[in-house]
Amino acid sequence: MSDSFETVARRADEYVQRLFVPRDDALSRGLDDAAAAGLPAINVSPSEGKLLHLIARMAGAARVLEVGTLGGYSTTWLARALPPGGRLLSLELDPRHAEVARANLARAGVADRVEVRVGKASASLRALVERREPPFDLVFIDADKEGYVEYLELSLQLVRPGSVIVADNTLRRVLEGDPEDPGVAAVKAFNERIASHSRLDSVIVPIIRERLDGLSISIVR
Repeated sequence: MSDSFETVARRADEYVQRLFVPRDDALSRGLDDAAAAGLPAINVSPSEGKLLHLIARMAGAARVLEVGTLGGYSTTWLARALPPGGRLLSLELDPRHAEVARANLARAGVADRVEVRVGKASASLRALVERREPPFDLVFIDADKEGYVEYLELSLQLVRPGSVIVADNTLRRVLEGDPEDPGVAAVKAFNERIASHSRLDSVIVPIIRERLDGLSISIVR
């Protein structure tokens, strides 16, 4: 992509953020604390967080499953979309990340509706399936890319017709990454899977986050 396109993309993202996502002290401090704790700066952008919040509200999601917590930034956006009595379960591999996320969720005032569960996401998802967990209304996948297809297949056992499945980082790697890279191949396989899956109606929405990326959105048939 040209420098001019990147400049316009950044300006567009800044404009949208300035107009629709005013500064939020709890979210900003959460990002600061995550950075101070050494967490990678790979959280969703403020504009994407707002988009996730709106998707959850439009879906009427009372039960949300998140695969990949990191510092709890997207978790907070999703938790704030829950109706009274709603619940969010977030799966995180790294205990340190989970610790930071729990503190950030408490600061944001949403800890009472969120559980951060530590362990391998695939194992946690299988445990939910085996326990016959009630269906989730929305699933957000934002974890290791190599696991995306497996997380999708397991998530499909935990949803109902009308549930929404959203996944982050589904465009830039495919367009710009090395095809031999396992993460790139995994994202490509995930995209092809949601495009052809008989139970899903899907699209990838381009997302600007300093650079172009994508957010896949699927509705369960």
